[in-house]
Amino acid sequence: MTGQYPMKSPGVAAVLSALWTGLGQIYNGQIGKGILFMIIQMINALLFFVLIGFITYPIFWIFGMIDAYKSAEAYNRGDR
Repeated sequence: MTGQYPMKSPGVAAVLSALWTGLGQIYNGQIGKGILFMIIQMINALLFFVLIGFITYPIFWIFGMIDAYKSAEAYNRGDR
């Protein structure tokens, strides 16, 4: 890894995604993906009214944290 790209902390990415789904992806430089994750999670929140949101919201929330963590690790390896 050359010094031109700052390292991303996988822990910070996961915590940001835990606070608000998509923030970890934005921290990793994946702006479009982060915004998409936020939109999907807003739709999941609306799905609470038809009960399926109680299943989809936490599943996607956990997926977002794992994805942010793994994306930060990939970024640090140079997989841009």
